[in-house]
Amino acid sequence: MAGLRMSVVVSATAFLLGLLFTHWIADSLTLWKSPDTQTDSRLWTAAAYYAVLMHGPPQLAYVYGAVAVIGAATILWSLRDGRAGNLMFDGGSIFLYLTGIFVYLYSVIPNLRANFSTLPLPFTAPWSPTDLPEYPKSLREPTLELASSHLVCSVVLTGVLALQAGRWWAEQADVDDDDDEDEMRDDAGAETGAETDRTESEMERETVRRRDVKARA
Repeated sequence: MAGLRMSVVVSATAFLLGLLFTHWIADSLTLWKSPDTQTDSRLWTAAAYYAVLMHGPPQLAYVYGAVAVIGAATILWSLRDGRAGNLMFDGGSIFLYLTGIFVYLYSVIPNLRANFSTLPLPFTAPWSPTDLPEYPKSLREPTLELASSHLVCSVVLTGVLALQAGRWWAEQADVDDDDDEDEMRDDAGAETGAETDRTESEMERETVRRRDVKARA
Protein backbone atom coordinates (compact mmCIF):
# COMPACT_ATOMS: atom_id res chain seq x y z
CA MET A 1 0.00 0.00 0.00
CA ALA A 2 2.87 2.38 0.78
CA GLY A 3 4.32 1.77 -2.66
CA LEU A 4 0.98 2.55 -4.29
CA ARG A 5 0.63 5.81 -2.38
CA MET A 6 4.15 6.86 -3.28
CA SER A 7 3.47 6.03 -6.94
CA VAL A 8 0.36 8.21 -6.93
CA VAL A 9 2.22 11.14 -5.33
CA VAL A 10 5.14 10.89 -7.75
CA SER A 11 2.85 10.54 -10.76
CA ALA A 12 0.72 13.54 -9.79
CA THR A 13 3.77 15.67 -9.02
CA ALA A 14 5.49 14.71 -12.27
CA PHE A 15 2.30 15.52 -14.21
CA LEU A 16 2.12 19.00 -12.68
CA LEU A 17 5.82 19.53 -13.30
CA GLY A 18 5.30 18.63 -16.94
CA LEU A 19 2.51 21.19 -17.12
CA LEU A 20 4.84 23.86 -15.71
CA PHE A 21 7.63 22.87 -18.09
CA THR A 22 5.38 23.60 -21.06
CA HIS A 23 5.24 27.21 -19.86
CA TRP A 24 8.98 27.39 -20.47
CA ILE A 25 8.05 28.25 -24.06
CA ALA A 26 7.16 31.71 -22.78
CA ASP A 27 9.07 31.88 -19.50
CA SER A 28 12.45 31.27 -21.14
CA LEU A 29 12.00 34.52 -23.06
CA THR A 30 11.41 36.65 -19.96
CA LEU A 31 13.06 34.90 -17.02
CA TRP A 32 16.51 36.08 -15.93
CA LYS A 33 16.63 38.67 -18.68
CA SER A 34 17.83 42.14 -17.77
CA PRO A 35 15.62 45.09 -18.71
CA ASP A 36 18.31 46.30 -21.12
CA THR A 37 18.24 43.10 -23.15
CA GLN A 38 14.48 42.57 -22.94
CA THR A 39 12.73 43.17 -26.25
CA ASP A 40 9.12 43.77 -27.16
CA SER A 41 9.11 40.78 -29.52
CA ARG A 42 9.97 38.42 -26.64
CA LEU A 43 7.29 39.93 -24.44
CA TRP A 44 4.70 39.72 -27.23
CA THR A 45 5.60 36.07 -27.82
CA ALA A 46 5.15 35.29 -24.14
CA ALA A 47 1.86 37.24 -24.06
CA ALA A 48 0.64 35.35 -27.15
CA TYR A 49 1.35 32.04 -25.43
CA TYR A 50 -0.56 33.07 -22.32
CA ALA A 51 -3.44 34.28 -24.50
CA VAL A 52 -3.64 30.87 -26.17
CA LEU A 53 -3.53 29.27 -22.73
CA MET A 54 -6.47 31.35 -21.50
CA HIS A 55 -8.52 30.66 -24.64
CA GLY A 56 -8.05 26.89 -24.29
CA PRO A 57 -10.78 24.41 -23.30
CA PRO A 58 -11.86 25.08 -19.71
CA GLN A 59 -12.17 21.33 -19.10
CA LEU A 60 -8.39 21.13 -18.96
CA ALA A 61 -8.38 23.27 -15.84
CA TYR A 62 -10.62 20.72 -14.11
CA VAL A 63 -8.24 17.91 -15.08
CA TYR A 64 -5.25 19.80 -13.68
CA GLY A 65 -7.17 20.60 -10.50
CA ALA A 66 -8.23 16.99 -10.04
CA VAL A 67 -4.65 15.75 -10.38
CA ALA A 68 -3.44 18.34 -7.85
CA VAL A 69 -6.15 17.35 -5.35
CA ILE A 70 -5.39 13.64 -5.75
CA GLY A 71 -1.70 14.24 -5.07
CA ALA A 72 -2.35 16.35 -1.97
CA ALA A 73 -4.94 13.90 -0.61
CA THR A 74 -2.56 10.97 -1.05
CA ILE A 75 0.22 12.72 0.88
CA LEU A 76 -2.19 13.59 3.69
CA TRP A 77 -3.37 9.99 3.74
CA SER A 78 0.22 8.83 4.25
CA LEU A 79 0.52 11.09 7.31
CA ARG A 80 -2.19 9.06 9.06
CA ASP A 81 0.27 6.22 9.69
CA GLY A 82 2.11 8.35 12.25
CA ARG A 83 5.45 6.75 11.45
CA ALA A 84 8.56 8.87 11.87
CA GLY A 85 9.53 8.47 8.22
CA ASN A 86 6.09 9.54 7.04
CA LEU A 87 6.03 12.56 9.33
CA MET A 88 9.44 13.72 8.12
CA PHE A 89 9.28 13.03 4.40
CA ASP A 90 5.55 13.36 3.83
CA GLY A 91 5.31 16.33 6.19
CA GLY A 92 7.91 18.17 4.13
CA SER A 93 6.25 17.00 0.93
CA ILE A 94 2.81 18.32 1.85
CA PHE A 95 4.31 21.66 2.90
CA LEU A 96 6.07 22.09 -0.44
CA TYR A 97 3.09 20.74 -2.37
CA LEU A 98 0.65 23.15 -0.74
CA THR A 99 3.13 25.99 -1.22
CA GLY A 100 3.12 25.34 -4.96
CA ILE A 101 -0.68 25.18 -5.04
CA PHE A 102 -0.92 28.41 -3.03
CA VAL A 103 1.43 30.25 -5.40
CA TYR A 104 -0.48 29.02 -8.43
CA LEU A 105 -3.91 29.84 -7.04
CA TYR A 106 -3.09 33.25 -5.60
CA SER A 107 -0.47 34.49 -8.05
CA VAL A 108 -0.58 32.71 -11.42
CA ILE A 109 -4.30 32.28 -12.02
CA PRO A 110 -5.35 35.82 -10.95
CA ASN A 111 -2.54 37.23 -13.08
CA LEU A 112 -3.65 35.27 -16.14
CA ARG A 113 -7.30 36.17 -15.71
CA ALA A 114 -6.69 39.85 -15.09
CA ASN A 115 -4.14 40.50 -17.84
CA PHE A 116 -4.28 37.84 -20.55
CA SER A 117 -7.82 36.47 -20.75
CA THR A 118 -8.99 39.47 -22.78
CA LEU A 119 -6.03 39.55 -25.15
CA PRO A 120 -6.84 38.49 -28.72
CA LEU A 121 -5.44 35.28 -30.05
CA PRO A 122 -1.99 35.40 -31.66
CA PHE A 123 -1.38 36.90 -35.04
CA THR A 124 -2.87 34.98 -37.95
CA ALA A 125 -0.74 36.70 -40.60
CA PRO A 126 3.02 36.74 -41.00
CA TRP A 127 4.71 39.47 -39.04
CA SER A 128 8.15 40.78 -38.26
CA PRO A 129 9.49 42.29 -35.02
CA THR A 130 9.50 45.73 -36.60
CA ASP A 131 5.74 45.53 -37.21
CA LEU A 132 4.94 44.98 -33.53
CA PRO A 133 3.60 47.83 -31.44
CA GLU A 134 5.30 48.75 -28.22
CA TYR A 135 4.59 46.29 -25.46
CA PRO A 136 2.19 47.84 -22.92
CA LYS A 137 3.87 48.86 -19.70
CA SER A 138 0.86 47.59 -17.75
CA LEU A 139 1.62 44.05 -18.99
CA ARG A 140 5.38 44.11 -18.60
CA GLU A 141 5.48 43.44 -14.85
CA PRO A 142 2.69 40.79 -14.88
CA THR A 143 4.50 38.94 -17.66
CA LEU A 144 7.72 38.83 -15.65
CA GLU A 145 5.85 37.82 -12.49
CA LEU A 146 4.29 34.84 -14.26
CA ALA A 147 7.71 33.47 -15.17
CA SER A 148 8.92 33.88 -11.56
CA SER A 149 5.80 32.22 -10.13
CA HIS A 150 6.13 29.28 -12.50
CA LEU A 151 9.75 28.88 -11.42
CA VAL A 152 8.77 28.84 -7.74
CA CYS A 153 6.13 26.18 -8.40
CA SER A 154 8.63 24.07 -10.35
CA VAL A 155 11.22 24.26 -7.58
CA VAL A 156 8.85 23.24 -4.78
CA LEU A 157 7.42 20.35 -6.81
CA THR A 158 10.95 19.17 -7.56
CA GLY A 159 11.49 19.23 -3.80
CA VAL A 160 8.46 16.96 -3.38
CA LEU A 161 10.00 14.44 -5.78
CA ALA A 162 13.31 14.63 -3.90
CA LEU A 163 11.61 13.98 -0.53
CA GLN A 164 9.65 11.05 -1.94
CA ALA A 165 12.88 9.62 -3.35
CA GLY A 166 14.45 10.04 0.10
CA ARG A 167 11.54 8.26 1.73
CA TRP A 168 11.83 5.36 -0.72
CA TRP A 169 15.56 5.09 -0.04
CA ALA A 170 14.98 5.11 3.73
CA GLU A 171 12.30 2.42 3.49
CA GLN A 172 14.53 0.26 1.31
CA ALA A 173 17.32 0.63 3.87
CA ASP A 174 14.93 -0.48 6.63
CA VAL A 175 13.87 -3.50 4.59
CA ASP A 176 17.50 -4.47 4.00
CA ASP A 177 18.24 -4.15 7.74
CA ASP A 178 15.23 -6.34 8.58
CA ASP A 179 16.39 -8.95 6.07
CA ASP A 180 19.87 -8.94 7.63
CA GLU A 181 18.39 -9.39 11.11
CA ASP A 182 16.23 -12.29 9.87
CA GLU A 183 19.29 -13.95 8.34
CA MET A 184 21.24 -13.50 11.58
CA ARG A 185 18.39 -15.06 13.58
CA ASP A 186 18.19 -17.96 11.13
CA ASP A 187 21.95 -18.51 11.37
CA ALA A 188 21.81 -18.36 15.15
CA GLY A 189 18.94 -20.84 15.19
CA ALA A 190 20.80 -23.18 12.89
CA GLU A 191 23.91 -23.04 15.10
CA THR A 192 21.82 -23.70 18.23
CA GLY A 193 20.17 -26.65 16.53
CA ALA A 194 23.55 -28.05 15.50
CA GLU A 195 24.87 -27.70 19.06
CA THR A 196 21.78 -29.46 20.40
CA ASP A 197 22.26 -32.32 17.97
CA ARG A 198 25.91 -32.64 19.00
CA THR A 199 24.96 -32.69 22.69
CA GLU A 200 22.36 -35.41 22.14
CA SER A 201 24.85 -37.49 20.17
CA GLU A 202 27.44 -37.20 22.93
CA MET A 203 24.85 -38.23 25.54
CA GLU A 204 23.91 -41.26 23.51
CA ARG A 205 27.55 -42.28 23.14
CA GLU A 206 28.07 -41.85 26.90
CA THR A 207 25.04 -43.97 27.62
CA VAL A 208 26.30 -46.73 25.30
CA ARG A 209 29.76 -46.59 26.91
CA ARG A 210 28.31 -47.01 30.40
CA ARG A 211 26.26 -49.98 29.25
CA ASP A 212 29.39 -51.58 27.82
CA VAL A 213 31.25 -51.03 31.08
CA LYS A 214 28.46 -52.65 33.11
CA ALA A 215 28.23 -55.56 30.70
CA ARG A 216 31.96 -56.26 31.06
CA ALA A 217 31.72 -56.05 34.84
